[in-house]
Amino acid sequence: MRAHYILETCLYGTDLQSMEKFYKEVLGLQLVSKSEGRHVFFRCGNSMVLLFNPEETQRADQDVPPHGYTGKGHLAFGVPLKELAQWVEHLERNHVSIEARVEWPSGGSSLYFRDPAGNSVEITTPQIWGISEKVLSG
Repeated sequence: MRAHYILETCLYGTDLQSMEKFYKEVLGLQLVSKSEGRHVFFRCGNSMVLLFNPEETQRADQDVPPHGYTGKGHLAFGVPLKELAQWVEHLERNHVSIEARVEWPSGGSSLYFRDPAGNSVEITTPQIWGISEKVLSG
């Protein structure tokens, strides 16, 4: 048995309204659902990005086991190499400070910046992991 792919991943922050705006307007993700003060769910290709308020998800009275953490998380979004320069311009137009730009020795490039909760967000090319850009079309 083996897992086939990541279906969903999540980040945490208490200001879900700011996070919702950032992930929808800056990153262009499609809003799927939200529960005021608890979570905001987005579609990204064939995967889901879940944004949770950790104060709510750590409660034992939910349908799923308590989860969450404090501190800064990390999430990377894959893009084709030919789009990376456009992402730099897009982030700058949206007043998002690029924290770091990395050219990886194994190939590929990354842009790092922060979301409104302080999580580290990365726009990167799949080549950093030796993965073909073909994965981005499916």
